[in-house]
Amino acid sequence: MNCPNCEQKLEKAVFQNTEIDHCPTCLGIWFEKDEFFQAKDMKEKKLDWLDVDLWKNEKDFRVSKEKKHCPTCIMPLYEVNYGDSGIKVDVCNVCQGVWLDRGEFKKIMTYLKKEGGEKIMNDYARTLLEEVGEVFVGPGPLREEVGDVLTVLSLLKYRFAGKRPFLSKAISNLPSA
Repeated sequence: MNCPNCEQKLEKAVFQNTEIDHCPTCLGIWFEKDEFFQAKDMKEKKLDWLDVDLWKNEKDFRVSKEKKHCPTCIMPLYEVNYGDSGIKVDVCNVCQGVWLDRGEFKKIMTYLKKEGGEKIMNDYARTLLEEVGEVFVGPGPLREEVGDVLTVLSLLKYRFAGKRPFLSKAISNLPSA
């Protein structure tokens, strides 16, 4: 496989307990299907419940300005916004691989930490209801979805500890992730 940026041969490596392919020249990272989400979840376990569906709005896909091609299936890569972060990532809509340029993984993790904190504080009831709903119809296995609910409850406990001791105590009595 060759780098979508500089055509160098990609090398295998282990990144966040996930086998990925990376470019030794431009330091970009190629994640095959689901590897990006695995690496993200390994990097920050408390954010495993927070994902951005990169393939949700195919109408928003834009062919990459640099005419990048998928290292796996050689199809054109599409540029997609990572949520509302302002970070553009390249995805393959055929094999669902994700290409991140140098430093984009770190930017995404910073965005998710901020987004996760704001989402918990501002929309905690909706977030909790969404996670409970995913237990029954969610995209992941039941065990993972239940774990996501418990993680959200655990995060709520820490967020409310100082401001709302009564809620903190009630959440503390629930099982933890």
